[in-house]
Amino acid sequence: MDATDQNEQGQKTKISGRVNVQKFRPKKRSLFSYLLPILLIAAVLGSSFFRFFSSEESESVGISELYADAEAGRVEEFTICEGKVEAKLKDSDTIKVANYRGTNFEDVLIDKGKLGLSLSDIRFNYCDEPVDWAMVINGIFNILMFVGIIGLGLFLIRGIQSSGNKLFTFGKSKAKLVFGRKPDLTFDDVANYEEAKEELREIVLFLKDPKRFLKLGARIPKGLLLVGPPGTGKTYFARAVAGEAGVPFFHTSGAEFEEMLVGAGASRVRDLFAKAKRAAPALIFVDEIDAVARKRGTTIQSSSTEQTLNQILVEMDGFEQHVNVIVIAATNRPDVLDPAILRPGRFDRRIVLDLPDIDGRKKILQVHAKNKPMAKDVNLERVAKRTVGFSGADLENMLNEAAIIAAKDGRKEVEAGDIEEAATKVVIGPERKRKRTEKDIELIAYHEAGHALVSKFVPQSDPVHRITIISRGMSLGSTMYLPEDDELLISKTKIVSKVKTLLAGRAAEELRFNDISTGASDDIEKASDLARRMVMKYGMSKKLGLVEYGKSDKLKYLGYAYQDQRDYSEETAREIDNEVRQVINDAYSEVLSILKKNENKLNKLANLLIEKEVVEAVEFEKMMGDGNAK
Repeated sequence: MDATDQNEQGQKTKISGRVNVQKFRPKKRSLFSYLLPILLIAAVLGSSFFRFFSSEESESVGISELYADAEAGRVEEFTICEGKVEAKLKDSDTIKVANYRGTNFEDVLIDKGKLGLSLSDIRFNYCDEPVDWAMVINGIFNILMFVGIIGLGLFLIRGIQSSGNKLFTFGKSKAKLVFGRKPDLTFDDVANYEEAKEELREIVLFLKDPKRFLKLGARIPKGLLLVGPPGTGKTYFARAVAGEAGVPFFHTSGAEFEEMLVGAGASRVRDLFAKAKRAAPALIFVDEIDAVARKRGTTIQSSSTEQTLNQILVEMDGFEQHVNVIVIAATNRPDVLDPAILRPGRFDRRIVLDLPDIDGRKKILQVHAKNKPMAKDVNLERVAKRTVGFSGADLENMLNEAAIIAAKDGRKEVEAGDIEEAATKVVIGPERKRKRTEKDIELIAYHEAGHALVSKFVPQSDPVHRITIISRGMSLGSTMYLPEDDELLISKTKIVSKVKTLLAGRAAEELRFNDISTGASDDIEKASDLARRMVMKYGMSKKLGLVEYGKSDKLKYLGYAYQDQRDYSEETAREIDNEVRQVINDAYSEVLSILKKNENKLNKLANLLIEKEVVEAVEFEKMMGDGNAK
């Protein structure tokens, strides 16, 4: 965490300190809210049980049968109630029931002329029509259900409105606007890459004072493409531009243009540029632009993505001219970008952010060490030499890991040992506790001692920094080196010395134990790759000459390596194999010779590793003495 992050965190803490935070207490429900559903359920069940238990034994018949019974004089009484007629027969407990809804039942019997005897022989009982509670409750339930459906619909509509009507905004840009806020990052906070900062300063100056350039007929650049391996600070630069420009800055990524709905990406591009044009002069930063700007017509490019790319091309250099909107894009895959987007008039400038050199690493370390208390024994220049191949993100992560180690051990300052441990952890991995036998430990000690010893006797080899037999990551032990300078050009002598150093572990095993193990598999792979590149790429074979064989790794500087495509004959392939094998065999023979001549030092160094597990550079140099002469 850098100083900016700490300030932001401090501001958040102050803001939260002014807010009265109350503990959430659920609202108590009233007694009525509990009783109402219970009463409703009890009423329905009670009505059903009452009807079931209160009903006498009865026989359901048609109304005509009751007429016939009455005419025959078998009916003692009629009971008319709740839409039914019950007839109780004479000399029997049987009750016949028929459905009846109409006027006075006595008048109906007279009108139909069904009775041959006087009505006075039959008793007629009537009851008041009671309230049909079952129907009432059912009606209440229907009303509640209707109200609930309407309430649910209103709730959903309100949710859509409160979320910004997202259902109808899929075509709107998701870019974040940075304007009017205090910049948290400027060019002064970005270490290294002075050339890139100068390019971006011109853009910022153009936005602040365009008339200065327009008077001389200069055209505003349409776009800048930041290219570099992951972790080299492309997004970091964009944040610095936002802090320096003082104009509206729209930040988005290539993935945010993609959507399942066809045409959504193109619509978002139109909306983004429309917003930027209304706010012009303005900046647009598109991170990971390769997500939508891949080459058209390929199998990896869908039709919807092509529409998005076409819209970007039109917006960047269409019929509409003289729009003060500059697009800054970042990618680590420039090889997959469509040629139309790379031409002048769209992305006019390409800024390559490579891995930092030793001076750049030192500056980056100084920036990230500002908010960390460092002990007096910390030498950032030595750390910069130690971290060859580290990106800016790797260096920040290393110092953060060192601070974590120091805090875990209860120290108030970050010491040099903490940084060394963090660097080793970043490169190789954390320490692993493996169960190893004494024979395994001895074999690993001789293997690593062989690497270190041979590096002392071969020309142009980097000085040994540390030797350890502690297991880390996938490694059982390691020998680390401290280059004096960054390597821009590597000589054949140095490459051959690297091959010899890599093969020295296997040679030490063979010399000491008269046997070999699988521990040298990674060394053999790296040595073979160097030897093959010498023959196929670097033209260092007299027999094969200055010819490149196979496809070159054009993106090696970006961290990508592709498998070589064969473009040579079988006979040439056989010669390449023979030349690679010759390089390896000659190097291995010389390594065996060096170890035999210095077998006493090999045994001494291996025993020291078994005893201490770690040997630092000072102790190693003291043990080797004058090792320049073979």
